[in-house]
Amino acid sequence: MLQRLASRLEKLTLWAGPFAGLLQLLLLGLIIFSLSRAGLVAWQWDRVSATGILGQIMVQGVRADLIMLGYLIALPLVLSPLLAHKKTLGLWKNVTVAWGTLALIFIVFMELSTPQFVMQYDVRPNRLFVEYLSYPAEVMSTLWHGFRIALILGVGFTVLLGTAIFKLLKAASANISVWRPLKLLALWPLLVLLVVFQIRSTTAHRPANPALFALTGDAMVNSLIINSPWSVLDAINAMSHEANSSEIYGKYPREKVFEVVKSAPWLRDQQFTSADLPTLHKQVAAVQRDKPLNLVIVLEESLGATFVESLGGLPVTPELEKLKKEGWWFEQLYATGTRSVRGIEAVVAGYPPTPARSVVKLSLAQQNFYTLAAGLGKQGYHTEFVYGGEAHFDNMRSFFTGNGFQKVVDRRDMNPVFEGSWGASDEDLFDKSLERLKTLHASGKPFFSLIFSSSNHEPFQFPDGRIKLHDAEKQTVNNAVKYADYALGRFIAEAKKQEYWKDTVFLIVADHDNRVYGDSLVPIKKFHIPGLILGADVQPKRITTIASQVDLAPTLLSLIGQSTEHPMIGRDLARDSEMPGRALIQFDNYFAWLEGSSATILRPGQAPLAGQYDAATGVLTTGGVPDAQLVDKAMSHVVLPSILYREQRYKLPPSAK
Repeated sequence: MLQRLASRLEKLTLWAGPFAGLLQLLLLGLIIFSLSRAGLVAWQWDRVSATGILGQIMVQGVRADLIMLGYLIALPLVLSPLLAHKKTLGLWKNVTVAWGTLALIFIVFMELSTPQFVMQYDVRPNRLFVEYLSYPAEVMSTLWHGFRIALILGVGFTVLLGTAIFKLLKAASANISVWRPLKLLALWPLLVLLVVFQIRSTTAHRPANPALFALTGDAMVNSLIINSPWSVLDAINAMSHEANSSEIYGKYPREKVFEVVKSAPWLRDQQFTSADLPTLHKQVAAVQRDKPLNLVIVLEESLGATFVESLGGLPVTPELEKLKKEGWWFEQLYATGTRSVRGIEAVVAGYPPTPARSVVKLSLAQQNFYTLAAGLGKQGYHTEFVYGGEAHFDNMRSFFTGNGFQKVVDRRDMNPVFEGSWGASDEDLFDKSLERLKTLHASGKPFFSLIFSSSNHEPFQFPDGRIKLHDAEKQTVNNAVKYADYALGRFIAEAKKQEYWKDTVFLIVADHDNRVYGDSLVPIKKFHIPGLILGADVQPKRITTIASQVDLAPTLLSLIGQSTEHPMIGRDLARDSEMPGRALIQFDNYFAWLEGSSATILRPGQAPLAGQYDAATGVLTTGGVPDAQLVDKAMSHVVLPSILYREQRYKLPPSAK
């Protein structure tokens, strides 16, 4: 059968002479891409059919595939005048067969990886696919324990198909011929121009890019139109230019950025104290205290509103439901992104999101970048980070130690009773945290502790006998959340018995939801997360206005009685929690500004889009031109953090206290 395919492929391409191998790569690539897209469309048929553009999806998909294949053909095409001659014909055949095999294996691997990635992130592989490759031990452990069958099948199919592709190309290249040098040199420039046009895919001023294929209001369906290799390579290219990340939404006047941001009701009356640090200002605490309180932030892995019954989710967080009656409960709190590091930068640094990677991982933010730890450290606080896994993951150790955290406690400092792929269980984490908090309290210094959980992370490993399982099968996200909730309730119950409870404010908040998906450009519903502030003298209260993770740090400073200078632009909800709020949401390359029921969506290479969000149903309806003032707010708030990062202006002055 393989021989027959090779024979047919040879006949189809024999006329191309020395370029037959490149034509074979092109044809086989189109077949693989089209079969993969057809399978993905069939799998996601409900959402694809709802768009009513199946024909466009398939046709434009071929256009996107030609672009990717143009990139893959370009290098050997450029080399052909040097190698495609009679004396070097054997070498040229080997080069085209080897290159074609590697290119097609890359395509096969990426397309086979796509379904599992879509199940997790509701889009094709993107920058997250690349970022996770930086942590092979954690990733392999997660894949082995949580996706073993998919991993084995994916690798197995890739090897089998790779072998078959090599044999097919080798057989099909048997009779590749060369042209006379004059003919080769005459036609080569035309072929180069043809491939250049294939890659540009348009006569417009700018070449085609993935944004050109965003034809629907469903981000996942849009991602099906392109192919996974191009999606990942485009993400890598974007990452290399991420210092200017927010410019993907178009040019915007620098002076207007600061003007609009500072006009927010909670900032317009503030005294901005530095010309060099444009957002630096003095925040006067709404709660005046003779002695500032301690602060503990419990950052819960992937604990979205999806799992909180009173927020419209599943009944798998009974301990959190009990605790919400004892403090400030956020009913409309939204995460800024879909990764833990995005949650960290928002909660710990009050830093807004951008299309770039989180500043936790960016080089210019590894020192002299503002965090709560940096600010409180200057006020005499002991500051530390406690994590059940390896603190180097996602560059956390470097970011924290370079920006005010005086001590890092991680897996190496624990003797866990239970250890999973991501480290010590939440019970072990909280037991160590209780030990640390008691020690810190005994020292007599105020303290700030950031505790980051990990049990609610694929492959969802946790000890037996702790909870009544929600699902029959143990290793599911619902059961992992219920265990994480159990461990959290146990931690708070024990902390209440300690002397430091009356002097400490606790924040319990999610970094993000476990999976972000939905048939809209920005699935806002999946950014909804729980948040609870309790401890000390905090009285029960419902915060009903829309709030963002970037509002939490300023609010905490106010509650612990710290009047301080900082560059955060978030809102102090301790001073006013009644006026309407807003949320800042980054989803892949889309940025959403949510204000009331109005959502303004910024899109790379396209005009902003208006939307209406129904919080009760979680449905976002898009269409039309958004209000100009809302566009200004969205643009200003997404451009600002890029400026502050690039110019290193998100920090405290040397004399700040």
